[in-house]
Amino acid sequence: MDKVQIADFTGAELVALAEQLPKGRGAARAIYRQALRESRFEPDAHGLSEHGAHAWAERFALDLPRVVRKAEEDTELGPTAKLVLALHDGLECESVVLPMGRERTTLCISSQVGCKMGCKFCETARMGLLRHMTTAEIVGQILRARAEGYTINNVVFMGMGEALDNADAVIQAVRVITDPAGLAMGQERVTVCTVGRVDGIRKLSQAGFRRLNLSISLNAPDDALRSSLMPIGKTVSLAQLQRALIEYRPRDNFAVGVNYCLLPGINDSAEHAAGIAAFCAPLGRVMVNLIPYNPGGAPLTRAPEEDEVERFVGYLRQHGLPVRRRITKGRSVMAACGQLGNVELRRKRAATTPTPA
Repeated sequence: MDKVQIADFTGAELVALAEQLPKGRGAARAIYRQALRESRFEPDAHGLSEHGAHAWAERFALDLPRVVRKAEEDTELGPTAKLVLALHDGLECESVVLPMGRERTTLCISSQVGCKMGCKFCETARMGLLRHMTTAEIVGQILRARAEGYTINNVVFMGMGEALDNADAVIQAVRVITDPAGLAMGQERVTVCTVGRVDGIRKLSQAGFRRLNLSISLNAPDDALRSSLMPIGKTVSLAQLQRALIEYRPRDNFAVGVNYCLLPGINDSAEHAAGIAAFCAPLGRVMVNLIPYNPGGAPLTRAPEEDEVERFVGYLRQHGLPVRRRITKGRSVMAACGQLGNVELRRKRAATTPTPA
């Protein structure tokens, strides 16, 4: 029987599962706290009898992804680090440690190995979807980063994969990440990003997170251009996405993040900025996160020049939109937004998968 992964569960859920053990049930809270806060599972460190510690070791496990490669890029705020992590089946995911200044560090985590959304400006899309990640694998990225010596203050679901394509595992991961019995990270320090899975947005709303942050990848102000860049635009119109965001109101002062990847010559005109303003107008509070395009292995266009970024920021502000210009980090080590993913991994996977008879 496969062992139960501790990081799949909240503290209360683990306590309930521990009731099945013949010995050592009373150590569940301490074992959970050690596992989630120290990235360690050592049942014999909690005063249990030999039989009690053995019962825990036989039934439960804390299997963290293993760092197989690490690449760093120095910045004025400290090194940006891409962690390539091996999962239990030999597949890999990637997470990125981002220094934010003032002793704050954000971890960008993955929710899938690959992605099926097919966005033209994204390296992960070239992999296709190999599989969903489990809750324990998602949370394990945080535990591994901490075990590597990084102090993580914020978590964003903007790594490999479409978070709300794996909504059940991601929602459970948010519960685990924010559980006071373990990692105890405030909901306001966690951001879920989606390309526009309106069914997932509604499922996230039903989960009842009051302070969780939500951001959407917009990248075009009209359906025709958006569909050419993001295939989801063919099945979910901007009007449908807009309606889902209007309905998503977890708290009175909620502000939705609107991520916009600036692609020179494609979506960077004054007319495009006006269209963004029109999309945002009925949403209430918003924050436009402007992300300069980071070319990957099959570039869609070039990276924008600094004056082009500043010009588009000016267009948006003329319409009264609050704008945060995303500082590019990790581009030289393929760790920047849109650059995560190992296309070779899909090729190797295909080569080793038997053809059905």
